[in-house]
Amino acid sequence: MATEYKAEQIQVLEGLEAVRKRPSMYIGDVGVYGLHHLVYEVVDNSVDESLAGFCKEIQVFLNPDGSVTVIDDGRGIPVDMHPIHNKPAIEIVLTILHAGGKFDKDSYKVSGGLHGVGISVVNALSQWLEVEVKRNGNVYHQRYEQGNPVSELKIIGTSTNTGTTVRFKPDKEIFETVEFSFDILSQRLREQAFLNRGIKIDITDETHDKKHSFQYEGGISSFVEYLNKNKTPVHEPPIYFSGSKDDTEAEVAFQYNDGYQETIFSYANTINTREGGTHLIGFKSGLTKTINEYAKKNNLIKDTSLSGEDVREGLTAIISVKIREPQFEGQTKAKLGNSEVKGIVDSIVGQGLERFMEENPQIAKKIVEKVSLAARARDAAKKARELTRRKEVLDSNSLPGKLADCSEKDPKLCEIYIVEGDSAGGSAKQGRDRRFQAILPLKGKILNVEKARLDKTLGNDEISALITAIGAGVGQDDFDVKKIRYDRIIIMTDADVDGSHIRTLILTFFFRYMQSLIGSGHVYIAQPPLYCVKKGKEEHYVYSDEARDAKLNELGRRGGIHVQRYKGLGEMNPDQLWSTTMNPETRTVLQVVLEDLVEADNTFSMLMGDKVEPRREFIQQNAKYVKNLDV
Repeated sequence: MATEYKAEQIQVLEGLEAVRKRPSMYIGDVGVYGLHHLVYEVVDNSVDESLAGFCKEIQVFLNPDGSVTVIDDGRGIPVDMHPIHNKPAIEIVLTILHAGGKFDKDSYKVSGGLHGVGISVVNALSQWLEVEVKRNGNVYHQRYEQGNPVSELKIIGTSTNTGTTVRFKPDKEIFETVEFSFDILSQRLREQAFLNRGIKIDITDETHDKKHSFQYEGGISSFVEYLNKNKTPVHEPPIYFSGSKDDTEAEVAFQYNDGYQETIFSYANTINTREGGTHLIGFKSGLTKTINEYAKKNNLIKDTSLSGEDVREGLTAIISVKIREPQFEGQTKAKLGNSEVKGIVDSIVGQGLERFMEENPQIAKKIVEKVSLAARARDAAKKARELTRRKEVLDSNSLPGKLADCSEKDPKLCEIYIVEGDSAGGSAKQGRDRRFQAILPLKGKILNVEKARLDKTLGNDEISALITAIGAGVGQDDFDVKKIRYDRIIIMTDADVDGSHIRTLILTFFFRYMQSLIGSGHVYIAQPPLYCVKKGKEEHYVYSDEARDAKLNELGRRGGIHVQRYKGLGEMNPDQLWSTTMNPETRTVLQVVLEDLVEADNTFSMLMGDKVEPRREFIQQNAKYVKNLDV
């Protein structure tokens, strides 16, 4: 091994070579997130044209060959020669980092793609990319491979329209997967349509014949109504106000529902700031302060003060800010850092909400009554939360008595099976590898947290055991995924209607109170076999009716064949449960992923909420897809 460190060891990566060498620095990762980030970067450029007032329609196509096409009717990327670089402007935009119109304040007042690295990074990480521009009465075309131009920019036709078409195919040498998700992209495009009032955005999956069309004249108020469509609002319509100061524009829409969950999405220059930031802090501060002041001024509360947690119970809100020079944390733009935005949003929310409550005293009273009920339940919830909070040093007395823990102490090597019932729990405890597998049996169906306040949720014995076993706290402000005691949380229930219901109840709890547990890929669904097909001493485990029939055909369907249908995990002895469902070498587990956060929120509200009609419609529409129904 060389020990010298000299000048020749210093490498200079020029142009887009650095992007291909370290792609995660620019798009977050080379997995599913990074792959879809490529599309976001291209679409963001089209949305920026919309923000500038020049684009009305964007079309996205997932093509059969694995490529993606994004078409807009904006001005078209400039194609004239750059005065300094002596190349067409479009080639500079596509091949040089930090090149683009986002640095010129006259070209774009606000922009989501602020770094000027977006489309050049997409180009660098693509097997090939083709761009077509309609501008100056002509149609221009150029092709690139792995970021390098392989053809000159040339005129291939004429057109009276303007716009840009980008088609690219991700490089499989770079990415772990090159298969795009229609649902993940749909969430992002839906958000863009809500945040840009009136713009029309279509997405078409040519392979699977799926299409969505998004256009919302009501803007973020329509977004709030969409999020609350399966809930019962406390007031209608959503409360909306906007304002601006210096180079910052902010708009807020929110509506209370009779549920107990908090649903807030924040955006900066149409970018979903998943980790929040100063605009979200300003909104929360302004909301809490204004409701407290109004309630005290009108003698609606006595000596106590309403906490932020109280005033956000049952709240659905959208916060959108547009800033000339936003400061994001990293290229993936997960968190807004502009310090001045906090005060601006706080002020806009305070003034707007104070005026609304003074002008609408009946709605204001309903809101205060709801948040006051939340405050009265807070103390009980606090006590219950403390009982489930993980101790600094875990000992045998701090864990649930029903938990059969594993001997391994490194969470990254551990997994826990959440099992339905004592019978299945007994088989799982006997069949497991106790070095790294823990078993937590739950008695019956846990509480439906969609219909319960936090104090009641935390007071439930089964949920309390679940929280304590996982060991990372509970709730949006308290849960810390870094503290989980097991890297894999595997839900293992019977393959029948009751088992599906219990699984959905557990997932609802995770989604509402431990969402990052799902978001960071720690939750799995076990897949126990439905049948055991026996012929002599041979045993074949299969997981569907189709697989059973195929196995019977393979064995010839002659005599001496016995088919056993497993209606519950308890029907399998420990050895069978281990070999089919728990052995990492032979088992099948499904990872639970959050592809479309908005639709997931709607689905849990629909399935587990109070409204019957949306649930009935869902069942009627999807009943034909049900397999292996066991009633």
